[in-house]
Formats: sequence, structure tokens, C-alpha cells
Amino acid sequence: MPDSRASRSGLLLAFGAYGLWGFLPAYFLLLTPSGPIEIVAWRVTLSLLFCVLLLVLTRAVGAFMPLLRDRRIMLLSAGAGILIAVNWVVYVYGSTNGFVVEASLGYFINPIVTVALGVLVLRERLRPAQWVAVGISLLAVLVLAIGYGQPPFIALTLALSFGFYGLLKNRMGPRVSAVASLTLETAWLTPIAIVVLVVLGVTTGITMGAEGTAHAVLLSLAGIVTAVPLLLFGAAARRLPLSVLGLVQYVAPILQFAFGVVVMREPMPPERWLGFALVWVALIVLTTDALRHRRRTAALAVEGSTGG
Repeated sequence: MPDSRASRSGLLLAFGAYGLWGFLPAYFLLLTPSGPIEIVAWRVTLSLLFCVLLLVLTRAVGAFMPLLRDRRIMLLSAGAGILIAVNWVVYVYGSTNGFVVEASLGYFINPIVTVALGVLVLRERLRPAQWVAVGISLLAVLVLAIGYGQPPFIALTLALSFGFYGLLKNRMGPRVSAVASLTLETAWLTPIAIVVLVVLGVTTGITMGAEGTAHAVLLSLAGIVTAVPLLLFGAAARRLPLSVLGLVQYVAPILQFAFGVVVMREPMPPERWLGFALVWVALIVLTTDALRHRRRTAALAVEGSTGG
């Protein structure tokens, strides 16, 4: 019974996290005329303030401080900070410049990029179905490149930056919580963000406070909008099997794709539909294989325990 309750709450938390991520393009459009660079600069500085506040309120400062003396964790968090900054800038740019559909593609192909990184970086061996999924996804990128007239750079940048970001986060280990990790990453980036805001202020001007109260309130929520889904995700990850969490992750790009096609009316010529269809087939192959492998592993574990 407790496991059932944990699973239900985990699903709600996971849908909450990916649902909020799915509606990010709508939030960024509400911040017009703020540009991607200014939005990300505020997102970084306000996320740091919000995370520090959370560390204080949850009395987690004591557990956080030793991380500052861990050279390995600090270097990994610096790398993760750079990658997430690139990801945020490209994603905000795509969301506010009519590339919501292409941005969603980045998160559709992210699981496949993660699998590929496992082979290239971690020297993992792929199962045949995983190779099929990777091959189909490469064909999809080729089809989309022909359709766009160039490679889908926004999607590829988002998928690669987030894939390597996940790899570095994995290297940090379980003792670094989602809040602690985001605190470190934004702490590295905040000096740069402040410089960016100062430069914008003395050149083109910043929009915070110059576009009315509603706009200022929405922009000031950037830190909360960034941190809350991460916290929900972290809580869900502790309650759900990775296979279930892996399925729920498609909620975000599905919502983003629907927003781009239905609300923003972004063009979807036949070759683009074909490219997306191939990506979805690759994801079905990848997910089905992951579920089968998990069931097989669980069955072998049961046999081993009963036989021993």
C-alpha cells in the first residue's frame, strides 16, 4: 500500500514537472519584448536566489557547504553550468522566434542522444534494438535536414547540450541534490549574468521595469519557473522506476510540439512530418526495448534469489 501511494504521488510529481516544462514556450512568449540573453541572465540570477532561499528554508545549508570544498564536484558543476546556459539560450531563442516545433524535436531525440553518449563516452554496449533506434533517428535527422534545407541546428544543440549536461549530473552522484546542483551551476553563471545585464543596461537597455508591472512580475518569476519543475522531477525520481519516468518525459516535447503546431501555426510540410514520424518510431523502439530489458532483468533477479 505505501508503494502504491508512492507510485501515485510520483506520477503526479512527474507529470507536474514535465507539464510545466511543456508550457515553457508560452511563458517565454509572454516575456516579449525581452530577448533570449536578458531572459537567461534573469533566469540564472533569480534561480540562484531562489535556490539559496530553499537551502535555508529546508535547513540543507550544512549538507551543501562541503560540496564547495570538493574540487571534482565544483569542476563538474562548472561544466554543467556552461551546458545548461547554452541550452537555455538556444531554447528561449527558439521559443520566441518561431522555432517551437524544432525545439520540441531536440527533446524528442534527447533519449537517443543519451544512448549514443553511453556508447561513445561510457563505452557501453548497445542491444540490437537500441542500434535500430539510433539508426532510425539518424535517418530522421537526414530527412529533416533535407526538409529544412540545413541540419536542424536548434534541435541538435538542445539535444547535445542536455545530453552532456545529464552525463555530468550523473557523474556528480546521488549525494548532490537537485537544489544543490542548480545552486552550484547558477553560482558559476551569476557573475557572467550580472555583467550581461549591466552591459545590456548601458547599451540597448533592459526590459525589467520598463514594460509595465505585469511584465516585471512575470520576468521576476523566472527563478521559480526554473527551479520548481526540477524539484518536482527530483521528488518523482525518488518514487518511480526509471522506466516509468522515461515514458513520462515525452509529455514535455509533446506539449511543446502541439503548442508550436496548433497555437503558433508553425509550418509542417510533408518532409517535416516524415522526419518527426521517424523520430517517434525510434522512440517507440527504444522504449519498448527498455521495458522488455527491465522485465527480463527483474525476472532473472527473482530466479536467482529463489534458486540461491
